Amino acid sequence: MAWTKYQFILAAMMLITGSINTLSAKWADMFSAPGCYGSPNHAFSHPFVQAVGMFLGELSCLVVFHILLCHDRRKPEPTMDPGQSFNPLLFLPPALCDMLGTSIMYVALNMTSASSFQMLRGAVIIFTGLLSVAFLGRRLQPSQWIGILVTILGLVVVGLADFVSGHGDDSHKLSEVITGDLLIIMAQIIVAVQMVLEEKFVYKHNVHPLKAVGTEGFFGFVILTLLLIPMFYIHVGSFADNPRQVLEDALDAFCQIGHKPLILLALLGNTVSIAFFNFAGISVTKEISATTRMVLDSLRTLVIWVMSLLLGWEVFHGLQILGFIILLVGTALYNGLHKPLMAKLPCFPGEQRAEEGEAPERERLLGAGKAANES
Repeated sequence: MAWTKYQFILAAMMLITGSINTLSAKWADMFSAPGCYGSPNHAFSHPFVQAVGMFLGELSCLVVFHILLCHDRRKPEPTMDPGQSFNPLLFLPPALCDMLGTSIMYVALNMTSASSFQMLRGAVIIFTGLLSVAFLGRRLQPSQWIGILVTILGLVVVGLADFVSGHGDDSHKLSEVITGDLLIIMAQIIVAVQMVLEEKFVYKHNVHPLKAVGTEGFFGFVILTLLLIPMFYIHVGSFADNPRQVLEDALDAFCQIGHKPLILLALLGNTVSIAFFNFAGISVTKEISATTRMVLDSLRTLVIWVMSLLLGWEVFHGLQILGFIILLVGTALYNGLHKPLMAKLPCFPGEQRAEEGEAPERERLLGAGKAANES
């Protein structure tokens, strides 16, 4: 069935805004400007401020939800299902996971390249699969276990590419890049916990996806904004890249933005893009399929890698593209993208039918919330 014009627009919006989200965050990290207290020119390294901006983008999804709902209710025959009422505190545990995972990933993005950052986020399917077996009682199919093993191989190749090249970009040491890679993988464990919590406690309540993302964004925005206050006084030594060597110096971030307004443009690009990306991703799942959403998310990684090369942020390395291909195959196997091809073989229909019952649950698990956002 051919796509409609609206479906093409949604797919393009998801691909473009998803790519802008990572690229704009990395762009902000590459700026240098004077800060407060008469401090000299230094790198813009404020991952927690960036995370607050991302949660603001998620929070805007809640605004979009209510706008769409009000518009729909003015119609003679409303068609939008607002979902059932629920206790908003259900979203607090997954929001805390989202906040922690996103913050760690923004710290890691300061240490490694945008393409490696995006590729290594594919590790989420490993931990999501294992946790879904342990806590959701799900039985993974052989193709999914193979997908997990292939993904592990892909992660090793991407990490090896960073090790052999000696850097993720021109401004980072090898030790920083390896640390950043490990932090990204560690963050995926937290993201996987978030997905399992959402699956077990939240989505059984038939919550509208935009409302779900927006509610998590609200908790993340409020809590992390308040945490910026104690972070301003917590000294962490050389671990921090700000002049005061505290966990997060929000005032220094605003001073740097004042000296170099282009930083604000990068931060706004991150905030606005995450809002459109979530809306487009949810709409693609609804209007086309969750499988299409997964394919577009994989293409996003390719776009980010190509753009990073064109912008001169990193150099080409053959191992990295090999790692990307292996990760793509692992993701495809885990999400059953091979089944339409295998279904044509005489020996496959039995396994195909066995997997059909679990496919919608798996697609909802990986398609809910931020795509590999997130944040």
